[in-house]
Amino acid sequence: MKTRKLGATPLNLSVVGIGTWPMAGTDRFGWGPQDDNVSINTIHRAVELGVNWIDTAPIYGVGHAEEVVGKALKGLSKKPLVATKAQFMWKPDKTTILVRLDRERVRQQCELSMERLGIDFIDMYMIHWPDPIAYVEEAWETLAELVKEGKVGYIGVSNFSIEQLEMVKPIHPVAFLEPPYSMLERGAENGLLEYCGQNNIGVITYSSLQQGLLAGGAIDINKLTPKDVRRTSPHFKEPEYGINLKLGPQLAAFSNRSGHTAAQLGLAWNLRRPEVTSAITGPRTPAEIEDSSKAADWQLTPEDIAAVEKILTGRQESLKAAG
Repeated sequence: MKTRKLGATPLNLSVVGIGTWPMAGTDRFGWGPQDDNVSINTIHRAVELGVNWIDTAPIYGVGHAEEVVGKALKGLSKKPLVATKAQFMWKPDKTTILVRLDRERVRQQCELSMERLGIDFIDMYMIHWPDPIAYVEEAWETLAELVKEGKVGYIGVSNFSIEQLEMVKPIHPVAFLEPPYSMLERGAENGLLEYCGQNNIGVITYSSLQQGLLAGGAIDINKLTPKDVRRTSPHFKEPEYGINLKLGPQLAAFSNRSGHTAAQLGLAWNLRRPEVTSAITGPRTPAEIEDSSKAADWQLTPEDIAAVEKILTGRQESLKAAG
């Protein structure tokens, strides 16, 4: 597996990373039912293939995804780097979600994440969302303290704008940013990726396959469980949903001509950007990570990129026509 250096840190991440949101295995902030043993086997297979880091968060399954990662880590002699996040907590009933970025609660969240993960050191720790904005600086100061105390290795942020990155930068260097980025979510191209490149901030992209829409297979919205988080995404709502379903076969047809898959194309497309350190994929089975991992060896040519852009332009035109 190819690796890229994470910004100014000494870490070299595999260009494909494992995202664990689909492994949440619950209707609470999850993607519907998922077998934990299959998830663990998927993580183990990913590590065998050279994937050297895992992304998770407390809110995924209200703690369950972190617990699954913890179980997977116990069965590995060579352990991958672990990235998790601060922001969300919950009451004992697990139905009342609390958004907290004050110093005391961030420290508590860090300890709880380590407990669920079965580790005493978090390699990469980040603020999940800049909300509430009034507490972002306090939260960032707290993450910096955790670094000094040896509980956390490198700190970053997720879903931050350039202005928010500038706000926290004087307190402590931002090692990495985790933004949403895919063929369907291109906001990061409006200066954010360039900013990270210029400031030596690593970029790890999430929703690289847009929650499965870019993986090549048709996702039937009617078969998703009622509380599947994908139901809340605008990409799964009409008229965009129908247009996106037509996009999948087009991308698959293009990929297949060179012996690749649509999932590999989605990840390779993100990795075409030099600012991107690693693209997160969310496999639910060993077969899916075996497929996605091959994206690491596919370097898109200018002709490939132009062909994909033509397909994406067609999608945009369809969206405009649909109003």
